[in-house]
Amino acid sequence: MAQQKGIIKLDGTIGGITFYKSEDGYLAREKGGVSAERIANDPNFERTRENGAEFGRAGKAGKILRTSLRALLQNASDSRMVSRLTQRMVKVIQADATNPRGQRNVIDGEAELLQGFEFNINGKLGTTLYAPYTTSIDRVTGALEAVIPSYVPANMIAAPSGTTHYKIISSGVEIDFENETFVADSNSSTILPWDNVASTALTLTNSVTPASTHPLFLALGIEFYQEVNGTMYPLKNGAFNALALVLVNGV
Repeated sequence: MAQQKGIIKLDGTIGGITFYKSEDGYLAREKGGVSAERIANDPNFERTRENGAEFGRAGKAGKILRTSLRALLQNASDSRMVSRLTQRMVKVIQADATNPRGQRNVIDGEAELLQGFEFNINGKLGTTLYAPYTTSIDRVTGALEAVIPSYVPANMIAAPSGTTHYKIISSGVEIDFENETFVADSNSSTILPWDNVASTALTLTNSVTPASTHPLFLALGIEFYQEVNGTMYPLKNGAFNALALVLVNGV
C-alpha cells in the first residue's frame, strides 16, 4: 500500500494498480492475491478458511452488540469503532476452549474480554469521568446498575472546551448471539450543570430478562452540552462524548 502524492488524486484501477481514498488519505495498491475459489477449496488454505469463519462470526457478533446500543452510539463513537470492536470480538472467540478451530464462537468464548471497551477513542470514559462509581449485574432479577456517589462536576469530569452541561447515560443489554436477538434498556440522568456545586448521588438501573442465560452487558457514558439562550445543544455534535462497557457477565 502506497500513498498518492501530487496535485491530481486518482480513484480507480489502472494497469493493475488500484487507487482509492481512505481515512488515511489517497492510497494505491497492486491488484493480486489468491483467487476466492482456491481459498474455498484448496486443502492448503484450510487454516485460512477457519480464520475467515471465525472472523465473520466476530463481525456478526459485533454488529448485534452495536445494534443493541445504537441509541447511545449515535452520539458516542469514532470512525474506526466497528473494526476495533471486531478485533476484540475475535479475541473473545479465540478464548473458546470448547470447540475446534474454525467453529469457536462468542457463547463459548470469554465475553468478559469486552469489559472496558471504549466506543469513542476520541472521548474515553476512563479519561473523562473520574468520579468513583460502582457497577453490578443481578442475573436473577435482570437488573444492571451503576451507582455514582456525590461529586463535584468541575473536579471529576474532564469536559471539552465550551461545555456548560452534561448528562450521564447507561444501558443494560442481554444478547442471544446464537439467535441474533437482544433485550436492551437505557437510562440517564437529567441534563446537569458542569460547575463546582456537588451533585446528588446518582443511581442508573437498567432491566433485562430475569434469570437470563445469555451474556449481559452494562454500558456507561457521558454526553456534553452547551447552553445558548436557554437551549441545550450537543457539544461539537457529540465528538467527545464517552461510552464504554463497564461490566460484562458472560454465560
